[in-house]
Amino acid sequence: MIEETGQIVSCEGDYAWIETERASACSSCSANKGCGTGALSKIYANRFSRVKALNQLNAAPGETVVLGLQEEALIRGSLAVYGLPLLGLFLMAMLADVLANTMAFEQADGLIAIFGITGLLLGFYLVRLFSRRISHDERYQPVILRYCDQAFEHTITGISK
Repeated sequence: MIEETGQIVSCEGDYAWIETERASACSSCSANKGCGTGALSKIYANRFSRVKALNQLNAAPGETVVLGLQEEALIRGSLAVYGLPLLGLFLMAMLADVLANTMAFEQADGLIAIFGITGLLLGFYLVRLFSRRISHDERYQPVILRYCDQAFEHTITGISK
C-alpha cells in the first residue's frame, strides 16, 4: 500500500478532503544540481494537493492522518490513463497504413495522421468510461488508514502538535 500524510481540510459524508504536500525524489538524487527535473522540483516545491479519501475513522477537519492507496489501483489507473490513448493512436495509425497499402495510396501520411488522432481521441474516451466506472469502487479510492503518531506528525502548516 502506498501511504501519504496529510491534513483534513473538510468532510463530506463518508469522505474527507485532505491536503498533502507534493514530494519529489529529486532532493535525494546525486545529480540534482545539474538536472532540469531537479531545478523544476525546487520551483514547485512546497505545493499542496487535495485528495478525496474514504473517511472510515470519522476523522475531523484539522487532524493529521495517513492515507493509503493500493498499488494495484495505481498501476491499473496509470496503465489506463497512459496506455489506452497510446494504444488507440498506434492501432488506428497501423490500420490506416494497412488500408493505404492495400488501396495503393501514394500520399498516405494525411490518412495515417487522421486515423492516429481518431485513435488517440477514442483512447481518451475509453479512459473517461473507465474513470466513471471506477469512481465509486472502493478498491480505487484512497482511504484514511490511521491518525499520525504525535512524534512523527507533520501538518500542512509545518507545526507539530
